[in-house]
Amino acid sequence: MTSPDLPAELKAALDGKLRGFSRTDAAGRAASISKTYRDGGGSGAIKSEADALAYALARMPATYAAVTASLNSLCEIRPDFAPNSLLDVGAGPGTASWAAAETFPSLQSFALLDANEALRTLALSLFSESFRLRDIAYERGEARSALAKADAADLVIASYMIGEIGAAEQKTLAELMWQKTRDMLLVVEPGTPAGYARIIALRERLIALGAHVVAPCPHDGLCPLAAPDWCHFTQRLQRSRAHKQVKGAELPYEDEKFAYVALTRAPLAKRPARVLAQPEVSKVEVSAKLCTADGLAWTQTPRRAKADYARARRWSWGDAVEGA
Repeated sequence: MTSPDLPAELKAALDGKLRGFSRTDAAGRAASISKTYRDGGGSGAIKSEADALAYALARMPATYAAVTASLNSLCEIRPDFAPNSLLDVGAGPGTASWAAAETFPSLQSFALLDANEALRTLALSLFSESFRLRDIAYERGEARSALAKADAADLVIASYMIGEIGAAEQKTLAELMWQKTRDMLLVVEPGTPAGYARIIALRERLIALGAHVVAPCPHDGLCPLAAPDWCHFTQRLQRSRAHKQVKGAELPYEDEKFAYVALTRAPLAKRPARVLAQPEVSKVEVSAKLCTADGLAWTQTPRRAKADYARARRWSWGDAVEGA
């Protein structure tokens, strides 16, 4: 399993950028950019090198953790997956590419797409500190037009970018990404009801075009959850001193909530159930909410069933579990 914390090369590259950079200024810029994202403005507020660095300091650790957790989940179901090429759509500062490089030593070719020049410039500067990522292709352009010209890849990733475009364009982009996917497509979004809704819409559209779910779902059917419930997961990550300063945070850790779907071209014979919330453990039983091949299930594993109880006690939110 790949660690959710930023790799040493990336930490060192960010630390180098921080020399002489005001933490107060970075915090102000990061807060302004976050508000623009929440208001639907996307990366339009990131216009300078200072903006890009402030955004990276505030968001790269959590985005990296969420993408890595999603990649770990798909690898658990497809341990044979060893992609040679990556296409990172809406790559921003290159977070997903770093996560993929750490997860898959097999990757040889990296192609990134994004319209924001400040984020592209920062990404290329950070990549220059990495032996593996030094020679990547990063094209600047609007997602749909740039994607149409891109080569297909074994692994296509779109992380935290679907919500930056309109609903009609989301449909077109989903189909284009699938056309460029030789084997696996991973889409990661914020773990909010709106982020989940975008994931579900893309999931249904691509299943209709022949895609099969690898994770988190144990089936290709309709999502069994009904509002106000929604499928999302959480990944804990450690905060550096600079990260805490830019976020204005006191806690030494952050819990990033995210929603994701990994889709592949070949059907899977069997997929394990998925734990949809943190199980409740008592002296009497372990109660867990699961998504199974047959739909939602609420299981109670009594303590008297010693082996099953011990196994269920180890379950965590987001785990894939066999025999449930």
